[in-house]
Amino acid sequence: MLLLHTADWHLGHSLHDLDRHPEHALFLAWLLDRLEERRVDALLVCGDVFDASNPPARALAQWFGFLAEARRRLPRLQIVAIAGNHDSAARLDAPGPLLEACGLRVVGGPRAEPAAMVVPLLDAGGRPAARVLAVPFLRPGDLPRVEPGPGEDPASACVRAFYTRAAAAARAQAGPDEALVALGHCHLAGGLSSETSERRLVTGGLEGLAAEALPAATYVALGHLHLAQRVGVEHVRYAGSPLPLSLDERTYRHQVLLVTLDGPRLAGIEPLPVPRARQIVRLPEEGALPPAALLERLRTLAPPGDGGLPPLLDLAVELSAPSPTLRREVEEALGDKPFRLARLQLRYPGHAGPACQRELCCPLRELAPEEVLRLAWQARFPGEPPEPLRAAYQELVAEARAAGEKP
Repeated sequence: MLLLHTADWHLGHSLHDLDRHPEHALFLAWLLDRLEERRVDALLVCGDVFDASNPPARALAQWFGFLAEARRRLPRLQIVAIAGNHDSAARLDAPGPLLEACGLRVVGGPRAEPAAMVVPLLDAGGRPAARVLAVPFLRPGDLPRVEPGPGEDPASACVRAFYTRAAAAARAQAGPDEALVALGHCHLAGGLSSETSERRLVTGGLEGLAAEALPAATYVALGHLHLAQRVGVEHVRYAGSPLPLSLDERTYRHQVLLVTLDGPRLAGIEPLPVPRARQIVRLPEEGALPPAALLERLRTLAPPGDGGLPPLLDLAVELSAPSPTLRREVEEALGDKPFRLARLQLRYPGHAGPACQRELCCPLRELAPEEVLRLAWQARFPGEPPEPLRAAYQELVAEARAAGEKP
C-alpha cells in the first residue's frame, strides 16, 4: 500500500506582500500528477491546510478545487486531512458530511469518541489494509488532565494520555495484518524549526513535546515543522512544507514523502522533491554589501533561464547613514529584469542602539520632545538626527502645542 505524506500547505499565504496563489496552483498540479503516476492509495495532509483561520475565498476555492480534481482523476484515492494550529477546526469540519460522501475524511477538531478519529484505508481489493489515527492539532482545552510520570513534563503527559486512548480505539478496530498510521500536528522535542515562519506553540507547554507522547505505530506522519526531517527514529517524520514560507527557508529541501506499507510493516520511505516554482536569490549570500557594490551586482545579475515565476530578491546592504533613495536606485539597477524585490535589509555596522539604556526605560512623559526624537533615531541609526529632520520635527511639536492651547 502506498501513502503520500504531506503537510503545511498554507493555502492563502503571502510572503512580503507577494500572493503565493500561483505557486500553490503549480504545486497542487504537480501533486496530482505524482499521485496518479505512482498510483498512490491514500494522501495524508497533516495540518495547516490554510495559512489563517479565516482564509481568503481564493484559498478555499483552491482547496475544494483540488479535492474535486483528485476525485475526478483518481476515484480510488483516499484522502485524510487534519487541522493544524493555523487552521480553523470548525471551518475544516463544516463540509465534513459532504466530503465523507465523496470518500474523503477531514478531522478539524478532536472527537469526544476516539473511534471517530480512526479512518480505515482500503487496498485495491476494497479490504482494510491500515488504520489511520487522525489526531488534529491539540489545544490545552482538548487534553485530559493526568499526572505526569517520573521526569515527564505535564504537557507531554496529557498528549500521551490522549493518544493512548485514541490508539486503543484504532487497535480495537484493526486486524492483525493491518498497519497503524498515526497523524499529528505538533512540535516534538528535538525537531528543527523555522523561526521566521512557524507560529510557536507556547500555550500550555505544547512547545517541544516528548516523542514518547506519540503512540507506537507503523508510521507517524507529522506536520507543523517546515523543515523535512525525522525525529529520533526512522518512522517518525515531518514531511515539511512544500513551499518556502519565509525567505530564510530558501535552502530547505521541500518535499513530500512516499510511504510504502507491506501489511503491518513499514517497507520504505521515499522523498519526492517538490519543484520550486519561484527561486529566492540572496545578495550577498552572507553578510551585507555597501550600496555601490550591491548596485553593481544587480546590474550584472543574470535573469533565470528556467521560465518559472519571477525570482524573489532578498538584499542586505551596509549603510553608514540612512539613504532615502536606495530603493529607487535598486529598482533602476534591476531595470526590466524579471526579479521581484521582496526584502531590503539595512545594516549599520557597529550600531548597537542608544548608549543610555536608562533613558529608554524611563516614562515617556519625563522626556522632552527633542529627547524622544533623538532616542527614536538612535534606536535605528547611528549618530544624531540630521538637522533638516530636527527642524521639521520641531515644527510639528510647535503646531501640536499650539493646537493644544486653543480653547
